[in-house]
Amino acid sequence: MAETGAFDAHRPPGQDLIDVCVHCGFCLPTCPTYVLGNEEMDSPRGRIVLMNVALNEADELSDSMVTHWDRCLGCMACVTACPSGVQYDKLIEATRPQVERNHRRPLAERAFRRGVFEAFTHPGRMRALVPLAVAAQRLGLKERTDGRLERFPKLRVLRDLTPDVRLDASVARLPEVTRARGERRARVGMLLGCVQRVFFHDVNAATVRVLAAERFEVFAPRRVRCCGALMLHSGEEPGALELAKKMIEAFEDCDYVAVNAAGCGSSMKDYGHVLADDDQWAERAERFSDKVRDVSELLTESDPVATRHPVPLKVAYHDACHLAHAQGVRSQPRKLLGGIPELEVVEPAEWEICCGSAGIYNLLHPEAGSELGRRKAENLLATDADVIAAGNPGCTLQIAAYLREKGRPLPVYHPIELVDRSISGAGRP
Repeated sequence: MAETGAFDAHRPPGQDLIDVCVHCGFCLPTCPTYVLGNEEMDSPRGRIVLMNVALNEADELSDSMVTHWDRCLGCMACVTACPSGVQYDKLIEATRPQVERNHRRPLAERAFRRGVFEAFTHPGRMRALVPLAVAAQRLGLKERTDGRLERFPKLRVLRDLTPDVRLDASVARLPEVTRARGERRARVGMLLGCVQRVFFHDVNAATVRVLAAERFEVFAPRRVRCCGALMLHSGEEPGALELAKKMIEAFEDCDYVAVNAAGCGSSMKDYGHVLADDDQWAERAERFSDKVRDVSELLTESDPVATRHPVPLKVAYHDACHLAHAQGVRSQPRKLLGGIPELEVVEPAEWEICCGSAGIYNLLHPEAGSELGRRKAENLLATDADVIAAGNPGCTLQIAAYLREKGRPLPVYHPIELVDRSISGAGRP
């Protein structure tokens, strides 16, 4: 394979995209790693400079280059902030596979990453771990602070992020097809997800109920295990693309594909781009991506038909980065929540700053992830809300962990769960 500087010739970051950046600095206040450390190379424009060096000057990817790219959360807040239209999302997503192909990581890091992907992208394997999590809860291991895990920060964060789980919920199943109530509007495919279906079955169940109440037929196949988002966002391109192709095949006869996890929706909307060079899949991927909607988008594209009942709550809405920045979906979740009588939506400060979850970032970079998690928890608590609403499982786990750490474990709901309560008349949780 021919080389392009330190990169190989397979889809390196494009010079045309790099040249759009005029280094104005509007991205700096929105970049979490720059905000934490004020390090130029840990800003979007600094990382773009390194991409340019790797593309045109360097013979190999240095440890320093890789470190600064690795520190990027991929939150895409800079894309929202940039007045020049720099497509940093395309640049960093082209760079990360280059790193995985052309840079040798230390053995321990390679093993940890492989372990995460082999566990988190397989719902069956995740379910097998649930009894251990339940046992840890009952033994109170999450509350112990004897300091032994402080020597292993990645394991400590993994322990702290593990949610309280129920055995019955972790093995619960949804029907593959749920009929619409009344005349069918459309057939909607729904991704059950990997982490989502094991730890957040209630979110999936609420999503199906709301879609059916709004006259959508829901197709939720169990055989589709993962969308590949965790791998795609980490540069593990071959495995991610295989999962993407299986996803495309599964939902080709659907009118829409509804997603209730922001990171998954971001990747699924990008299939047309990442498979653009594959002659057999490019057109199918583009058609698929055009059908993908966050559930809030789908529900706000047409008038509601199910009656909403009061849910008297003060809700702080958290913008998941892969929803607000990567997908540009900000008004729709607010509109959805705003349609619930007696529910007040309040806005936290620094909405644009990532919570520190960012896929598996909080596991790979526990110190920075923890600092951002605490910062986000403080901003959410300052709203004096009753509950938090967040549209991504990673954000929910991260925020809940740092609310617990601060001694104020407010409930964190997906917006669709609150809509479900409103439609059912269940009222305040």
